[in-house]
Amino acid sequence: MPQMNRLSIGPQIRTISVLVVHFLLLLFNKGQSKLIGLSQPIVATVGDDTVLPCRLEPAVDVAAKTLEWTRSNLNPRFVFVWRAGQDLVNTKHPSFRGRTSLFTDELKQGNISLKLSKVKLSDEGRYRCYIPEKNEESLVELVVGAAASPVISLAGIDRGKAGVVLQCESKGWYPEPELLWLDAEGKILSAGPTETIRGPDDLYTVSSRVTVEKRHSNNITCRVQQRNINQIRDTHIHVPDDFFDIQTSYSAAIVGFAVSLAVCILFILLLVFFLWKKNIIKSKRHQGDESDHAVKKNFSKSKTENLNSTKKEKGRELFMTNESVQMEDFNKNKAEKTSKQKQLMREEAANRVKNLIKELETKKKEVKKKEAELEQLQEENQNIEKNLQTLRKKLENKNTELQPRKASIAQYSRFTRHDYNKVQDPTDKSYQKKMEAEREVESLTKELETTEKQLQTKIEEFKEKQAEVQQLQEEIQRMETNNTELGTSGAAPARSSSLLLERQLQAEKQRREAAENSNRELNKTITELKTLLLAEQQRRIKETENLKNPENTIRELYNQLQTEIKSKEEAEKKIKELNWHLNTEKQRRIKAEQTIKELWREDEDWRYNNRSYYNHQPH
Repeated sequence: MPQMNRLSIGPQIRTISVLVVHFLLLLFNKGQSKLIGLSQPIVATVGDDTVLPCRLEPAVDVAAKTLEWTRSNLNPRFVFVWRAGQDLVNTKHPSFRGRTSLFTDELKQGNISLKLSKVKLSDEGRYRCYIPEKNEESLVELVVGAAASPVISLAGIDRGKAGVVLQCESKGWYPEPELLWLDAEGKILSAGPTETIRGPDDLYTVSSRVTVEKRHSNNITCRVQQRNINQIRDTHIHVPDDFFDIQTSYSAAIVGFAVSLAVCILFILLLVFFLWKKNIIKSKRHQGDESDHAVKKNFSKSKTENLNSTKKEKGRELFMTNESVQMEDFNKNKAEKTSKQKQLMREEAANRVKNLIKELETKKKEVKKKEAELEQLQEENQNIEKNLQTLRKKLENKNTELQPRKASIAQYSRFTRHDYNKVQDPTDKSYQKKMEAEREVESLTKELETTEKQLQTKIEEFKEKQAEVQQLQEEIQRMETNNTELGTSGAAPARSSSLLLERQLQAEKQRREAAENSNRELNKTITELKTLLLAEQQRRIKETENLKNPENTIRELYNQLQTEIKSKEEAEKKIKELNWHLNTEKQRRIKAEQTIKELWREDEDWRYNNRSYYNHQPH
């Protein structure tokens, strides 16, 4: 009986142990949920909405956790950030603002899928779904494509093959598609090379031509396809048999018309040649008749001239007496007319001088007004400079306030990821101070932008005023030239007024030069202000980037440390090599000294042994 009880208890214990192990595995798996995405790339067309899948298995509520969707080739790399139950819009890349969202109702079930609306070509790439607290990530590949239906048109007629030339064109594809011509049976037709054009919007346009003969089937298809995005677009066309018959009859009619036209041209040329020949013969006959008539006329003229010569000699004597009287009257009238013309010229010159003086006075008044406006602009520029100085002081003060914050960011590299999430908690006071500082920096940047806009408007007004002043100066120069012309004309009463005008013009020139100098100084100050503004903007952008992206600063510091470590390691290696070379040199020197000492000893021993020989040698 006890053996039977043991046998019956054994399988029960086994089942209980299996259940316990299974329960423990479930608990372990629940504690270690994993992010699951999609291994295959997601294909989306331009303008549509798509979903990038990402979920936790087993499901865990992530509504109160930090969730990140990023893309590595962006700056900033964040596509969507969810922190403390809120969408952080300011951290997003500008091209994704208003286009990315999560399914907030499904966050409790562990669904972190990203909805991307109105897909663009620039959205293509690899996206990373990441939970910092769990240090879990998943990658999703997005492939973006664009497709459009092709259009077939009649390009011309191939008379050599007695066929029709068709053209197919399709615009707005991405990536680059393939174009094919098919007959009614689905066989590929031999066509010309496809022309591919890439537009400024990175979309492709493809076109191709094919010659369709009568032996082909009448139904032709143009197919444009892109296999990577599984897009195929077809367009069909039917070419009737009557079209080919019309084409052949049309070609025969053209040949007949050409032959008849050539015959007509030859006939017209023969007619022209015949008429030309006839005209030449007529002209020769007419010239002979004219020569005979001229001889007869000359003979009759000689007779009449002899009779008239005697009469003319008598009339000349009477004419000479009358002519002398007429010449005296003519000279008197001429002198009177010249005197009247001179008086009229002087009066006109005086009137012109008066008009010019009036115009000069009006122009002087206008110049004074423009100078007053320029002075106002200078005062406004000075006020703007003062405002800029105050803004710079504010920025410097803000930088001094942010220096301890930068130091705390530099110490960020010592923190763990869990500590970073604590620091970035919106309820933390340091985080709130940081956000307030960022807001103040943004307000200062806005103020700087408004001042820049005001400066630009003032500069434009200044340029307009300069153009008006130049126009006035040109008019004054024109009037000067007119005065000089009037002075050279010889008008006596205008000389005194021209001298006054010259003096006034010299004074006007001096004023103009002073105005030009002031304009140059203003231009210099404006250029200096622009350079200062650009430098300030660059410094501000760097500071805002450092504040917004502490990870980037940490990475830069980390990279700097690594480079320093590498340089130190290289220096240590070089030092070791130098020490080794020094040691080898020392050993060589020691050996050389030892050999020298041994040689000295041997020499001394040899001399000592042979001293009797040296003593007996004659000196």
